[in-house]
Amino acid sequence: MAAAATAANLAGKQGVRVVVIGDPGTGKSSLVVSVATEAFPENVPRVMPPTRLPADYFPDRVPITIVDTSSSPEHRAKLIAECQAADAVVLTYACDRPATLERLSTFWLPELRRLQLKAPVIVVGCKLDLRDEQQVSLEQVMAPIMQTFREIETCIECSALRQIQVPEVFYYAQKAVLHPTAPLFDQEAQSLKPRCVRALKRIFILCDHDRDGALSDVELNDFQVKCFNAPLQPTEIAGVKRVVQEKMPEGVNDNGLTLTGFLFLHALFIEKGRLETTWTVLRKFGYDNEIKLRDDLIPTIKRAPDQTLELTSQAIDFLRGIFSMFDTDNDEALLPAELEDLFSTAPENPWSSNPYVDCAERNVLGGLSLEGFLSKWALMTLLDPANSFANLIYVGYSGDFGSAFTTTRKRRVDRKKQQTQRNVFQCYVFGPRGAGKTALLQSFLGRQPSDALPMNGERFAANTVELSGSRKTLVFREIPEDDVRPLLADRESLAPCDVAVFVYDSCDEFSWQRTRDLLVEVATHGENTGYEVPCLIVAAKDDLDQSPLALQESTRVSQDMGIETPIPISVRLRDLNNIFCRIVHAAQQPHLSIPETEAGKTRRQYRQLLNRSLMVVSVGAAVAVVGIAAYRVYAARKNTSS
Repeated sequence: MAAAATAANLAGKQGVRVVVIGDPGTGKSSLVVSVATEAFPENVPRVMPPTRLPADYFPDRVPITIVDTSSSPEHRAKLIAECQAADAVVLTYACDRPATLERLSTFWLPELRRLQLKAPVIVVGCKLDLRDEQQVSLEQVMAPIMQTFREIETCIECSALRQIQVPEVFYYAQKAVLHPTAPLFDQEAQSLKPRCVRALKRIFILCDHDRDGALSDVELNDFQVKCFNAPLQPTEIAGVKRVVQEKMPEGVNDNGLTLTGFLFLHALFIEKGRLETTWTVLRKFGYDNEIKLRDDLIPTIKRAPDQTLELTSQAIDFLRGIFSMFDTDNDEALLPAELEDLFSTAPENPWSSNPYVDCAERNVLGGLSLEGFLSKWALMTLLDPANSFANLIYVGYSGDFGSAFTTTRKRRVDRKKQQTQRNVFQCYVFGPRGAGKTALLQSFLGRQPSDALPMNGERFAANTVELSGSRKTLVFREIPEDDVRPLLADRESLAPCDVAVFVYDSCDEFSWQRTRDLLVEVATHGENTGYEVPCLIVAAKDDLDQSPLALQESTRVSQDMGIETPIPISVRLRDLNNIFCRIVHAAQQPHLSIPETEAGKTRRQYRQLLNRSLMVVSVGAAVAVVGIAAYRVYAARKNTSS
């Protein structure tokens, strides 16, 4: 492949800031002056002011700002601030003073770790002209240090006096920022890192237009032109394939360069120090330094707090297609290995951590049905639409953001219109400990309560519900009792909620009392913020001995607040009283089942009284105006007759 293009701003950088640190007298300031003037200074100030190398100094055409520092104790705060603002750090020692070399591993490198510095480190041995010829080589000296401190990108020796390898110091510093090794290559394992492999696999698939599992000569040339703006000659293509075939026979087949061969080539480039080649490819396909899609490729999502995003039919059809593609055994479920394969072109499986791990229905083999698969996508779109869109792109979706998502109408508008057009409903589940919240979520996924994985914080469950011939996605969000107060401290916390369910243990009077308090808290919050939500009460554990007082009180409270009477269910007996359809039905009628507190009733009655008073005043004013007008007409006629 041709050399990487010299187009600048390779990592989205308008400039690179390099900070030079090290013990006093190691040659920091002389190094800075020497690279800027290409001469050794006779009189060097203690600390140089920031020095700028122009954009055309190095081939990547990105300007460098070099910041000199003082290591004296009184300047420690400034030194720390400069390190934290650095894109790269040049750490110096003096070749003629072994003690300064020892200080790298006893002070400087541990100190940079303590500061949690993320910038790459270039270790530079200054005053090479004074080094004793009997000293061991740089490789021998630095190998154990680099083994311990992986943040060291490279090491180099130089001489400002003799102008030996001075520009190279800052070339490597710039290269470490624009073309860093760490995200791509595991130095210890001597292999490409998993995230790099996954990105290159996606690029390979995108370039394999005929989907035959190999890049033909034509496809290789198209790839070359796209990434490097220069075609490959047939002899060059043959040479590339010959190199791969000699080292890795499975890297080439009759159709062309295989994925194995494509990955081998990039590992070879990196081992030979040509990281810019792989980085050029990655950036041409939209990746940033963390090997994920650049932020500017994901549109800024603007919506009101009570609006959510849903997948369009176009996106759902695409997801149905890739589900079938990766269901290799045609059992209508994606086994864990098949799901991993589906997401093998994403930086990682987005569902390998909470809240997605245990949120959808699975079969006995752990397979995810199509409904479960689409439910997880609906949940990810609800909670994190930007991440949902990024993962759509990773798995091969070629449409834009607008073709993948639709923004729902504001929930307040839905209430006024007394209907909703939503297809995904979010239900908050409140209740005290032991009431049966988790059991309700588990039953929604066709599981026993004992199947629930331990989880800190909120638990989600997503599945589809058939209602009146249409299919809706229902997302449960279980709110732990201790999290209710922090949740309601946020004024907009109920804005994403379509319906709230309050679960209590029907054989425990105290459980009902706590649930009643939670209901009043949530209803009050809705009235005060304007984000009222339909509410249902669920009397769980209906198969056990009921508490008559809890039954009587819960019925009275529901009637007083103007909502449906408690719905009895028994998860153990699988007698769920059509609860999930009833929840969706309540969400589809956003103007009904909204609880009203005593304070809310008082405010409503006051508003009604005020409105009636204003109406009386308005009518009185209108009568007065009509009377005055009539008098004026009468007076005018009288004057005329006179």
